[in-house]
Amino acid sequence: MSASEPAGGARQTAARLEPPRHIKRILLKISGESLGEDNVGVAPKVVAEVAEQIARVQRLGVEVAVVVGGGNLMRGAAFAQQGTNRATADHMGMLATAINALALQDALERCGVETRAACAVEMKTVMEPYIRRRVIRHLEKGRAVVLAGGTGNPYFTTDTAAALRATELGVDAIFKATKVDGVYTADPRKDPTATRFDVLGFREALDRDLQVMDRTAFTLCMENRMPIMVFDMFAAGNMERAVRGDNIGTWVL
Repeated sequence: MSASEPAGGARQTAARLEPPRHIKRILLKISGESLGEDNVGVAPKVVAEVAEQIARVQRLGVEVAVVVGGGNLMRGAAFAQQGTNRATADHMGMLATAINALALQDALERCGVETRAACAVEMKTVMEPYIRRRVIRHLEKGRAVVLAGGTGNPYFTTDTAAALRATELGVDAIFKATKVDGVYTADPRKDPTATRFDVLGFREALDRDLQVMDRTAFTLCMENRMPIMVFDMFAAGNMERAVRGDNIGTWVL
């Protein structure tokens, strides 16, 4: 999430764009790697920390849907590169997201949050099928909903699933959880002069090739004017602060 551009653009963009003021419903996009130790496997302690952050936002009265990835367990693209049929590899990845969804559902319920898991790939013995109107009803009743299975189709990432579900469910914003505190003008690990954008326009992000999400997902968000908050999920309380409107992370508008 960086580009080798002068730092001045960040402040100019912030003056033109206004983040959403009142957030009632969000879609949290979290990678599978974020749920493991060293990006691998499912770490109960890490899952519990993520669940607690979501629970704190729920207590504010904000409705939360979560799209979870599966890269900690299975990356379809990597298998496809080694010769596995791409559609088969992607379906394997969808099943990995279901494991993560069940782990997160359980952790949320232990935090006192009534939760439903829904999957785009039917597996009715362990979770509900994804039905848009049913998920909206769960949200309206104050339940968190964890969405697995991506879009249910191969060749699409869970970023694209997040953009699609956010649009379908009528959320106020996508909250993209990362281990970086926003989008920078350059890679801050390599360039000490890099500065973080507070607010960034869709077109500018594309022009700078900042790679906030994959291009298909990002274009869907841009066409539907879906705001994206990129923030560090693993700084305690950050998700709650972002929902409250504190100046953390980067809004892409």
